[in-house]
Amino acid sequence: MRFGLFVPQGWRLDLVGIDPADQWRVMRDLAVRADNGPWESIWVYDHFHTVPAATDEATHEAWSLVSAFAAVTERVRIGQMCTAMSYRNPAYLAKVAATADIVSGGRIEMGIGGGWYEHEWRAYGYGFPSAGERLARLDEGVQIFRQAWTTGSATLQGKHYQVDGAIVRPLPLQEGGIPLWIAGGGEKVTLKIAAKYAQYTNFDGTPEGFAHKSNVLREHCAAVGTDFDAIVRSANYNVAIGRTEAEVQDRLENLRARLEPLVGAAAADASLNAFRGMPAVGTPEQIVENLTALKKQGLGYAIFYFPEAAYDTSGIELLENEVLPHLA
Repeated sequence: MRFGLFVPQGWRLDLVGIDPADQWRVMRDLAVRADNGPWESIWVYDHFHTVPAATDEATHEAWSLVSAFAAVTERVRIGQMCTAMSYRNPAYLAKVAATADIVSGGRIEMGIGGGWYEHEWRAYGYGFPSAGERLARLDEGVQIFRQAWTTGSATLQGKHYQVDGAIVRPLPLQEGGIPLWIAGGGEKVTLKIAAKYAQYTNFDGTPEGFAHKSNVLREHCAAVGTDFDAIVRSANYNVAIGRTEAEVQDRLENLRARLEPLVGAAAADASLNAFRGMPAVGTPEQIVENLTALKKQGLGYAIFYFPEAAYDTSGIELLENEVLPHLA
């Protein structure tokens, strides 16, 4: 199994209380720490408004951070989980990603999906198309990426995107272009797009959900003639780790204390529900047991989110020392 680490960027209210002038230093230091550690990759989210509710707290833009991290790290790969296709023209985004790949020396991953956060879509003037249209845009945009990164230009007369000889040079440094992570578990469309184009997928990381989505992906791969086993399946994991269950609970209560004044009790409690009972919440022994079972199901890549990372790296250290060695 391979491992990625989310760097806090504010979207999940994980830079609260840190002066904006100091936030880049915090993010940079965590990226450099990961670069010197057991992590294969670092990740950010592509969002503009905070969750679980829109607030005036910081949310730093994903692709700006990707390029900045590329300049201050040497080894670790850098991705977004995941970029919303409709937030940027895909030919322009192919150019942005190619430049970032050159800055990084060939270390960029392209996490890409249809997008879902209606509040920020409408606030930024993107409207909020139907799920079908958002996924159709995803399919067309990925076609543009693949052309741009392999031939240096892209031409597509699609329903949603039309490009005519859009030049994207220099090419990314990675042979064949930047690896594509098609994110999302939509069974009729998203996983079919993944079967056609993805080197990686990212979907439900619970045992039952992972098994089901994997079977759906396998069926789509058979239908389109793709080697299912060639696609690395990944999942994201919220982490609350402690040497005892009481320490785990303390971490969750600290998270509640940070969220509740900003979003209210109900939204804070809903956020904690995304941790309770999940595979990366518990003692090191419990997390190893949970993820070992998922590894046997075919989980090849786990990307971990620590809500306290900007303030306290002891949870990261505990996972590094007592969980990752058992799964690598």
